[in-house]
Amino acid sequence: MPQTYLTRIGGLIRDARRHKGMTQSDLAELLGTSQGAVTRIEQGKQNLSLDMLAKIGDALDSEFVSLGHSGPQHLRIVGGQKLTGSIDVKTSKNAAVALLCAALLNRGRTTLRSLARIEEVNRILEVLASIGVRTRWLPDSNDLEIVPPAVLNLDDIDVAAARRTRTVIMFLGPLLHEHEDFQLPYAGGCDLGTRTVEPHLAALRSFGLEVTATHGFYEAHSDRSVSPQRAIVLTERGDTVTENVLMAAARHAGTTVIRNASPNYMVQDLCFFLEKLGVRIDGIGTTTLTVHGVADIDVDVEYSPSEDPIEAMSLIAAAVVTDSAITIRRVPIEFIEIELATLDGMGMKYDLSAEYASANGKTRLVDLTTIPGPLHAPIDKIHPMPFPGLNIDNLPFFALIGAVAEGSTMIHDWVYENRAIYLTELTKVGARVQLLDPHRVIVEGPTRWRAAEVVCPPALRPGVVVLLAMLAAPGTSVLRNVYVISRGYEDLAERLNALGATIEVFRDI
Repeated sequence: MPQTYLTRIGGLIRDARRHKGMTQSDLAELLGTSQGAVTRIEQGKQNLSLDMLAKIGDALDSEFVSLGHSGPQHLRIVGGQKLTGSIDVKTSKNAAVALLCAALLNRGRTTLRSLARIEEVNRILEVLASIGVRTRWLPDSNDLEIVPPAVLNLDDIDVAAARRTRTVIMFLGPLLHEHEDFQLPYAGGCDLGTRTVEPHLAALRSFGLEVTATHGFYEAHSDRSVSPQRAIVLTERGDTVTENVLMAAARHAGTTVIRNASPNYMVQDLCFFLEKLGVRIDGIGTTTLTVHGVADIDVDVEYSPSEDPIEAMSLIAAAVVTDSAITIRRVPIEFIEIELATLDGMGMKYDLSAEYASANGKTRLVDLTTIPGPLHAPIDKIHPMPFPGLNIDNLPFFALIGAVAEGSTMIHDWVYENRAIYLTELTKVGARVQLLDPHRVIVEGPTRWRAAEVVCPPALRPGVVVLLAMLAAPGTSVLRNVYVISRGYEDLAERLNALGATIEVFRDI
C-alpha cells in the first residue's frame, strides 16, 4: 500500500477514533493488538491488510475499505455552479430509527411508509433480522414491512451490526417487558455514566430495569413487579432518552407521567405511532407526557414518518452557499422556525407557501423558495437549545452560512465536546475558521472558496457541511470516505445533481 494512502488512512483512523471518544489503548484492545501498533497505524507507518482495515472499520463505525458492494466511498465535486429547480425533503432519519425500535412493541405487522433508505436504517435492519424479525422493502417503494417472531432470539443478535449503530440502547425500553434477563452489545467508547447513557438507565429503573456493563455488553435484568410510583423526571431533555421511556411506558398497563420530555420532531413521530398501536398519550408536543399504556399490543398498523428538518436545513445551506434560488418542498416548518428566524436576522430572504399536512396527518409542511442576496453576521452567537430552540444537528450549517456572511459569526456547540473541531475542516476549502476551544469557533466571512481534496470528517453533519462548501468552490474537489454521509442522507449526491450540481461517486481502493 503506497505511503500516501497509509498516511491518509492513518489520519482518518485517528479522527474516527477521537470522534468515538476512544483512546489508542481502547482501540488496541478491540483489535487484539498493542497501543504501539495503533500509534504506527495512525502515523501511516504500518502496512495494513484488507482484513485489518475491515476490523478497524467495524471497531470505529467507519468504512475504510468496502468489498462486494457498490456503495459510495468518495465524491468528486465540480463546484462554482448555481443550483436551480425544486427538491423534496425526505422523511426523517431520527424518526425512522425510533420507529424501527418501537416496532418491537407490536406483535402484529408494522408497515412504515416512505422510510429513509439510509445506512443507519440498514444497520438496524441487520440487527432485527438476526433476532428473528422479518423485514422486507415492498416492491418499487420505500415502504418497509416488519413482522416479529413469536419470541425474539436475542442470543443470535448480530454483534458486529449492533456495534455499528448507537441505536441499540433504544432496544432497552421495548425489551424490558418481554425478557427478564438479556444482553445487548454496545459500541466501544460508550461507557456507563457518560452523559448520553446514564439518563436512559436512570429513567428506566422506574420500570425495574437494572443494567451493568461488562466488556462491550449491556447486561440487563428486568424486575416486572416494579412500576413507576411517581412522575419520571428526565435529568436531560434528550430525544432518545424520551423515546426509550415512551417505549417502556407504552407496554406498562397503567399511567406514566414523563417530565422534562423532549417535544422534538422524532419524539412526536413516535407518539403518533404509539397512538396507532392503541396507546393514549396526552401532552404531545410539550415537555410533560402522560402515557396510558397497554400490556399487550397485537395490531396490523401503517404509519408515515414526517419529513426531516435537518435535511431541510442542509438544502437551505446548499442554496445559501451557492447563491442559488431553489424551491425546497415539504419543509416541516414547526421544527425549523428558529433557524429561519436566525437567517432573517442575517438578512436572508425567502418565500413560504401556505401550510399543508404531512402524510401522518399531523406535521405542518411548507414549500420554501430561497432568494439569493447578501448576508451579514448575526449580532449574537449562534447556539443550540432543546426544541423549540435551534436544533443541535442544524448548528454546523450555520458555520457554513457564516462563512458566506459579512463579518464574524460565533458558533457555540456547548453540547458536544469534539464536534466544533471538525468545523475547522472548512479552512481546507478557503473558509476562515478559528477554533477558540472544543466548543466554540469564530467564522469570518465572506469567503473565497477554493477547490481541495479533503477526508470527510467522521461526523455526519460536519461531513455534509464540507460537501456543500465544495459546491461553492470553483474547480474540482474530492471528498474522501463519505460513508458517514450515507448514514443519514439518501442519494444526496444524485439529488443535488438534479438541481444542477456536478457530483461523481467513485472508488479507488
